[in-house]
Amino acid sequence: MPQHKSAIKRVRQTAKRRNRNRIHRSRMRTLIKKLRQTEDKDQAQLLLNEVKGYLDRLATKGIIHRNKAAHVKSSLDKHVAALS
Repeated sequence: MPQHKSAIKRVRQTAKRRNRNRIHRSRMRTLIKKLRQTEDKDQAQLLLNEVKGYLDRLATKGIIHRNKAAHVKSSLDKHVAALS
């Protein structure tokens, strides 16, 4: 257990941020799974725009690395392009 006031505050802040980040990462994974399961190209294109925007927001906030966001977006672009 932390003894100093600043350490106690740091534990509180870390727990709050960890929960917030978990929620965002979980939503990101759910959106990606939903997009990968979509067979209709038009619907996939709409979902792709939503997922790309969300990934950019997470990268800006520092929840995920910007290179990871770019990698996932590229992978999803290829997936949507391969749909017929």
